Amino acid sequence: MKKIFITLILISTLSACSTLSGSERMQLNQLRGQGITIDKPIGSYIKPKSAILAGVLNIFPGFGNFYLGMGNSGESEQYIFGFLNLLTWPLSIIWGIPEAAIDANTINKKELIYYYKYDSYGKMEIKKAGIKLD
Repeated sequence: MKKIFITLILISTLSACSTLSGSERMQLNQLRGQGITIDKPIGSYIKPKSAILAGVLNIFPGFGNFYLGMGNSGESEQYIFGFLNLLTWPLSIIWGIPEAAIDANTINKKELIYYYKYDSYGKMEIKKAGIKLD
């Protein structure tokens, strides 16, 4: 039983945290170069996930990850992270709170890129501002 518990802890700590792909990092840098960030967007972009809420919810076993997995901007792998945090609770609080906050920011960055690159309203706002994206 002890080996299973240690294995679950290792799996959950090594597999957590969403990341941006190389292309997403380039697009984010391009937006940042135009003065657009998740904290200073142009137009009507709204952050879909709250980093503070995700972190606070992860005080309870995996709830922050389940929150990050829900909705249009949710990432389905967050349900797996949430389940692993549930299995390893109360120890999962140690890594779960910062991991959920980091993942919320990453999801917001991905959604920022999607909004200005693919959403019709976001593309219109970029065009109005006279900004060209590749």
